[in-house]
Amino acid sequence: MKLYTSALLVWLFFLTISASAQQRSPTFNVIAFYTAKNDAAHISFVHEANRWFPKMAAQYGFRYDSTADWTNLNAQFLARYQVVIFLDTRPDEPAQRAAFETYMKQGGAWMGFHFAAFALTPSTYPQNWDWYHNEFLGSGSYRSNTWRPTSAVLRVENSKHPALRKLPKTFTASPNEWYRWTGELRTNPDIDILLAIDSTSFPLGTGPKPHEIWHSGYYPVVWTNKKYRMIYLNMGHNDIDYEHKTNKELSFTFGNPIQDKLIINSLLWLGKRK
Repeated sequence: MKLYTSALLVWLFFLTISASAQQRSPTFNVIAFYTAKNDAAHISFVHEANRWFPKMAAQYGFRYDSTADWTNLNAQFLARYQVVIFLDTRPDEPAQRAAFETYMKQGGAWMGFHFAAFALTPSTYPQNWDWYHNEFLGSGSYRSNTWRPTSAVLRVENSKHPALRKLPKTFTASPNEWYRWTGELRTNPDIDILLAIDSTSFPLGTGPKPHEIWHSGYYPVVWTNKKYRMIYLNMGHNDIDYEHKTNKELSFTFGNPIQDKLIINSLLWLGKRK
């Protein structure tokens, strides 16, 4: 009887500890905005991200929410969250843009992936938001990209940044469509380049168009702006079977241990209050 009572008490103890852990408040709250309507590769990435981030939230103790309703980009809604993520696009309505700019200038944190920085005039996403593209991101407009999506060897440019904690000097990223920009990030005093494409990656891309294959040059792919709590990552374009019109996913962004560590390091850094 005593043995049974002891076992019951131990079981109740661990049950109490488990319940307490489940009820513990998250260390910070994350809201991810997305559109997921146009390119199959971007849609694939958004769905993948919305599967991966909740798993990381459970593991690292933060809360992750996501929404395709960009009208939520307002002061009242954003007040609930310490970190905002743009998974694939950016806001286009003036009120939403103003709310986001105010949020960032008041100490909010932001993470953006791949297409969130895209701007090209003329296109569906013209460069008509100077603060965001020129000041905040510093990248200006889209200039060109590699094709098709391929892995690249990335080189750490600032090993002291928390986002790069315990990352090797170089590593192979997941397949991606890599962008370059009109803005010169290297000469921008506000920009801290964290990762760039290593020269061992060249030639990068397979074409078929010659300009879609890069043979030389300096290409930043992850950076921060020292004036804001933000980080941009060029990753976020999975390889898709366009040729046979199956839209089958041929590669994924997450599942690369080193790249995953980069992303979670970045998010934990953003979520840690100053």
